Amino acid sequence: MLRRQAARESSARTYARALPIVPVRARGLTIEGADGRRYLDCLSGAGALALGHNHPVVLEAVRAVLDSGAPLHALDLATPVKDAFVTELFHTLPPGLAEHARVQFCGPAGTDAVEAALTLVRTATGRTGILSFTGAYHGMTAAAQDASGHATDVRVTRLPYPYDYRCPFGTGGETGAELAARWTEYLLDDPRSGVPTPAAMILEPVQGEGGVIPAPDPWLRRMRQITADRSIPLIADEIQTGVGRTGAFWAVEHSGITPDVMVLSKAIGGSLPLAVVVYRDDLDAWEPGAHAGTFRGNQLAMAAGTATLAYVRRHRLADHAAALGTRMLTQLRALADRFSCIGDVRGRGLMIGLEVVDPEREAAETTHRPVPRAPRPAAPGLAAAIRRECLRRGLIVELGGRHASVVRLLPPLTITDEQASAVLDRLADAVEAVARGTADRPGRPNP
Repeated sequence: MLRRQAARESSARTYARALPIVPVRARGLTIEGADGRRYLDCLSGAGALALGHNHPVVLEAVRAVLDSGAPLHALDLATPVKDAFVTELFHTLPPGLAEHARVQFCGPAGTDAVEAALTLVRTATGRTGILSFTGAYHGMTAAAQDASGHATDVRVTRLPYPYDYRCPFGTGGETGAELAARWTEYLLDDPRSGVPTPAAMILEPVQGEGGVIPAPDPWLRRMRQITADRSIPLIADEIQTGVGRTGAFWAVEHSGITPDVMVLSKAIGGSLPLAVVVYRDDLDAWEPGAHAGTFRGNQLAMAAGTATLAYVRRHRLADHAAALGTRMLTQLRALADRFSCIGDVRGRGLMIGLEVVDPEREAAETTHRPVPRAPRPAAPGLAAAIRRECLRRGLIVELGGRHASVVRLLPPLTITDEQASAVLDRLADAVEAVARGTADRPGRPNP
């Protein structure tokens, strides 16, 4: 199967290159391959599997729709399944938004929801420009890619995102975040900056593909104040951070801000494709059909999503993610103290990243911080080696960051303390093998 895949599928395939496995069964945290090997999955469908693989409440919800005879495809018509989903979704939203919200169902991918959000704010404001941030990732379609940090044909204004370990101002901490905020204000208020008042600002409360970089809460509050004072809609991209992932149901809740628009996908579909935009009702200025799509009424995804949202809320899985994530970060920072190839450990809740650096090269000389915190050059080769060693030990992780040098952990919110210990043991063993140059030794047996 792997040979046929390589021969027949596009060169654009990604995960299949780094993870040469053929999943045949999965439950919770565990995937079993066609060869009988078992893996602990800390990729979780790139964050889409809040409850892990094949959770009973998700399967029950899907079976109920299948057995009911309800239509599986309904375009944007009202259905009982959709009504239940919207009711549960609005129940979870930040109060300041839920009280005056509208929802637009989009094509099933998060990138289409980003496109819809940008179309919405441009229609509502009559303006065209967009503010986004270095390191951002908002999808792969045209406007979403323009707003992402890897865009080459830039049609948006790029602002500095607070990145403590590799601060663009060489300071890090509160000072770095303050300088980033001042630069934003300067561009917007200077009549000669070349940046007219934009249609919106779009940001991720935690940059995921950018390297698991949490935005400081005071900085997020500052962005909310800057945009509110200038009548600029604020779009929060919660595609990967939402549904309890960061230790709050929505990551914006950590800072207490209420965005004007939220872009949601991944976990809201309970492992099935679903994407929506939720926004303030006074922005609802577009005409019928202004953003449409054939597959925006997936009844199975809505049913699975309703079950997932309710389960996360009722079982307080966000609190579990916060507590367990804190313990995992503490242990991983101890690992970083042992191995100099780990330059930084960061994250929020169960969205965790380890930045892998070259221990043989000196830290950047331009930093104004103490040497122990100065960033060393990124080491994507070492990061890839750690990922390979993890896979050999039965642990699935993925890479992210500017140079693909951040090892990322996105376990399901249902992960137990015992499972977390197994994940950390295997990760630590992989890091040690790479750091000590023994990565070619056989991995430990799979459970």
